[in-house]
Amino acid sequence: MSFIRPELRAALFRWREVIAAAAVAGVGVWLLLRGGWLLGALGAVAVVAGVGLARVAWQRLRFASDPVDPGVIDVLEGQISYLGPHGGGWIALSELEELMLVRADGTRFWRLRQADGRSLDLPVAAVGAEKLFDVFAALPGLGPDRLLRALEGSGPAEQSLWLMRRGPALTRLARADRSSP
Repeated sequence: MSFIRPELRAALFRWREVIAAAAVAGVGVWLLLRGGWLLGALGAVAVVAGVGLARVAWQRLRFASDPVDPGVIDVLEGQISYLGPHGGGWIALSELEELMLVRADGTRFWRLRQADGRSLDLPVAAVGAEKLFDVFAALPGLGPDRLLRALEGSGPAEQSLWLMRRGPALTRLARADRSSP
């Protein structure tokens, strides 16, 4: 038997990263107030780390939305996959050439296009869409702030957020993706 209502449990789960970052910063403040140069230094490091983690957690929270669109998105080993009720597909990060945010019929979705012209449409509010934040924010020249502004704004029906031409930057991205665990 649980003493926490399901709605509260869901809200706490959604805010878990922000709460953990605030706890790290709180421990840092507590250590700062304990006095001494060692505890003060450890406290200062904890406060800075907590504030940094809270900023990233807040960005992820703003990016994630309640899963109301159909389908499931997964990111695994340099590949973004989508399985929906009327189709699906996958796209390799090393082949990614363009990222667009498209609004059509009241639905928003990410359009990913490969160098060979093949594209994949991912609903913004599909299950697993929150995994795309780290992938998109790591694209060269596309930062998390620009990504969030486009997602929260009401721009044109088709908005190109990132465009990559073949070159050394994409090769570095593909190598970094393969070397990460």
